[in-house]
Amino acid sequence: MGHTAHYQAPPHTNEIKVSFPVEHVLLITFNRPKSLNAMTPEMDDSIGKVLDWFDNEPSLWVVIVTGEGRAFCAGADLLAWNKRANSTKTPESECKDAELKVNGFGSISRRQTSVKPMIAAVNGGSFGGGTEMLVNCDLVIAAEDATIATPEVKRGVVAIMGAIPRISRIAGHQFASEMLLLGRNLTAQEAARFGFVNKVVPKAEVLPTAINWAKQLCQNSPDAVQSTKRALLLSQQLADVEDVVVAHTRSKETLRTYAGQNLKALWSNPAKL
Repeated sequence: MGHTAHYQAPPHTNEIKVSFPVEHVLLITFNRPKSLNAMTPEMDDSIGKVLDWFDNEPSLWVVIVTGEGRAFCAGADLLAWNKRANSTKTPESECKDAELKVNGFGSISRRQTSVKPMIAAVNGGSFGGGTEMLVNCDLVIAAEDATIATPEVKRGVVAIMGAIPRISRIAGHQFASEMLLLGRNLTAQEAARFGFVNKVVPKAEVLPTAINWAKQLCQNSPDAVQSTKRALLLSQQLADVEDVVVAHTRSKETLRTYAGQNLKALWSNPAKL
């Protein structure tokens, strides 16, 4: 697909597909359609390796994540969860493992190191960890018939991989409580009203729309885009606006923007930091 020959992605499980639909754009597709793309440890590990490689590949500027078949991601694979729950792990070790998993569910839900834009192309149902991932994406395109939910409280577990504070900050306390405490399903249109879906389109248009938005991102200076995303990340991490401004002006991405050649409309790959 597209520009695959230009890149050599790291080895990965066939439970994800890696492709390059247009220049500068990586597409990761969750590829367990018969299991509604439920996340396995192997998938999680492969996504992390591919995204780490993406972050360090100067000629890749945007990543899109989507699902194969009728679901985006149904959350964690239940068989893997049950196997882990029946092991010798304790509640304390489970919580510590979650704390130490710095990139979160699917190596996406807590990922805060990447300054390259991530687009979620939500082709169908997104539940639990699937939703934890999408609320940490920068742009979200959802199918008009997609269902989006965090049903953990109905299962006796907790959305511990970043979704609770993110949904609270994005949607506000009452909307977040409606979603997280009731555990109810949202339509794509409701998710847009809550603030974490940018655009709702017919299912067949989800991936083409995401690719089109990626192309629009690539028409901008990649240095300026990455500096701007650094400021957005800092805005999540620091409480005071002036602290964000100062940290942003001192960031390596901002210094690179003004030291580099990307101050014109003929963009080149950003220099490695």
